Amino acid sequence: MIDFLVNFDKYPEVIATVITLIVFAVIRYFLGSIIEKFGGKSSFSQGRTNLVKRYIDFLIYVLGAIALITIWGVKKDQLFLVISSVLTVIGVAFFAQWSILSNITAGIIVFFSFPFKIGDKIRILDKECPIEAEILDIKSFYTLLRTSEGELISFPNNLLLQKGIVIVSDSKDIKIKNTDFYI
Repeated sequence: MIDFLVNFDKYPEVIATVITLIVFAVIRYFLGSIIEKFGGKSSFSQGRTNLVKRYIDFLIYVLGAIALITIWGVKKDQLFLVISSVLTVIGVAFFAQWSILSNITAGIIVFFSFPFKIGDKIRILDKECPIEAEILDIKSFYTLLRTSEGELISFPNNLLLQKGIVIVSDSKDIKIKNTDFYI
């Protein structure tokens, strides 16, 4: 056993791996706390905040895996071959389902730009099917709306960014109106 430790020539890689894991854990912690604070200040639901945190965590894990692969000396040719093969398969798989990626991306954009919030009453400006409804929830793929007739509509997030949206009343107005006290 002592012979193995004396002749072990991978100490630099082990030390670099430990440092990389610590750095990525710290980055993950700080980004998570920033997203939590942003979500809290913007009065987003905890579910929405956790969803964005999971997306960021996934990105951090991918970057960490790439860093570890680089540290342990995987040849660039082999690494690029694997990455290009995986991306090709993913690209072909998502080509038919491109709307999934656009809806997830739109969900993240809606989270950070918060043009409207849960509880707001909005009007979607669409020639074919105009909709006026209250926002019940904003998910990763769609936004759940309720019309004044009580219909539940799941509206894709990417269409929320493509269509014109008028905020008829925000959630603060709705709370005031529920008390029968108007300003």
